[in-house]
Amino acid sequence: MRLLLDTHIWIWSLVEPERLGRKSRKALADATNELWLSPISTWELTLLERKGRVRLDQEIENWVTEAFTAAPLLEAPFTHEVAIETTRFELPHRDPADRFIVATARILGLTLVTADRRLIESKAVAVLGNS
Repeated sequence: MRLLLDTHIWIWSLVEPERLGRKSRKALADATNELWLSPISTWELTLLERKGRVRLDQEIENWVTEAFTAAPLLEAPFTHEVAIETTRFELPHRDPADRFIVATARILGLTLVTADRRLIESKAVAVLGNS
């Protein structure tokens, strides 16, 4: 499978793996799966850290570098095509990060790994729920 990690799944996989469901944990550990991450997730992490909603044990640049060393992921490109795709589906909320992540999954044909019920129920993209 080709999987795009939602921001919280990426963070949980590194610092709180116990929050991952059995299926998610198995999918992330399966070496035959491609694991992707959008740069939007890094941007979202910087915002969460700034707001104090996420606490990192080091500077964000170092944390991200170490995160990619510990768990190498393919970098999903942020393209004009992705930007345009953000206008082609409905979501039940206005979170710009979610809109870009969903658009990325749609353009690249990836399955989004998420625990966000709103994204799962939106049917805007193929998902692997955190179960």
